[in-house]
Amino acid sequence: MINALCKEGKLQTIVNMLDKIHGKRCPPVVIVNTCLVFRILEEGRVEQGLALLKIFLRKNMILDTVAYSLIVYAKVKLGNLNSAMQELIVRREKIEEANRLLQEMENMGLKPYGDTFNHLLEGCAKAGRVEETLTYCQKMMGMGLVPSLSAFNEMVGKLCKMEDVTQANEMLTKLLDEGFLADEITYSNLISGYAKNNQIQEMLKLYYEMEYRSLCPGLTGFTSLIKGLCHCGKLEEAEKYLRIMIGRSLNPCEDVYEALIKGYFEKGDKRKALNLYNGLVSKGLKLCCSHYFGASTENMEGF
Repeated sequence: MINALCKEGKLQTIVNMLDKIHGKRCPPVVIVNTCLVFRILEEGRVEQGLALLKIFLRKNMILDTVAYSLIVYAKVKLGNLNSAMQELIVRREKIEEANRLLQEMENMGLKPYGDTFNHLLEGCAKAGRVEETLTYCQKMMGMGLVPSLSAFNEMVGKLCKMEDVTQANEMLTKLLDEGFLADEITYSNLISGYAKNNQIQEMLKLYYEMEYRSLCPGLTGFTSLIKGLCHCGKLEEAEKYLRIMIGRSLNPCEDVYEALIKGYFEKGDKRKALNLYNGLVSKGLKLCCSHYFGASTENMEGF
């Protein structure tokens, strides 16, 4: 890489790069080797990455702490190689191995990197091991580390699906105090979780918290909120936020309109449900809720 940059006459680029590397208080070769192994693992070539990692370790060309973090990542990554039930079994086995490596790392006095915990958080969450996920997150925070956004969202999504949204929200509150930056996905998961429990005030509180933090609810955020309000029977509120959504040049997906139609139908306002359905279909939307109205949806009597 340096040879190529020299040939192109980009000497200042090389100097700047080396300054950054030395600023990390780590030999350039270690950073280069770490990036190389991580890239190989990212591409899914796990066995090749581990083999190269062993070579670097033997030659003292990579830091022990970094090596353990990469090994943990590799073990979790291996859980993606099989499908269906086999995938679940393999994922569990690899997470157990990753857990053991983390314990071994701590026993040797090596402090885990944030990425070490992040890989375990995502792996445990995807495998449905929520209690372990929470334990690692709390342990991580106790060490002054903050989980990555993707790892935290994976954990929150799983907690909300298991209807443990309160604990997920409490964890978010603690992290926000530490400077954590949540995104639309974080809040959407929480809003959907509260919707399952018909906790309307909590849903709206999260929406306005997003606005307060200048985190504009995008398509995902508004969709979760509107569908949640429809689920709770708050159809006028749902239409209010639908208008806000459209006013911000966000095009609602069919799911949003289908939730409204279903809401009006179940509330007993079948005429409004039908008018909304026909109006949207006339605009070219392909909705999957005609079964509410029987075989014909035009000029229906009795609604």
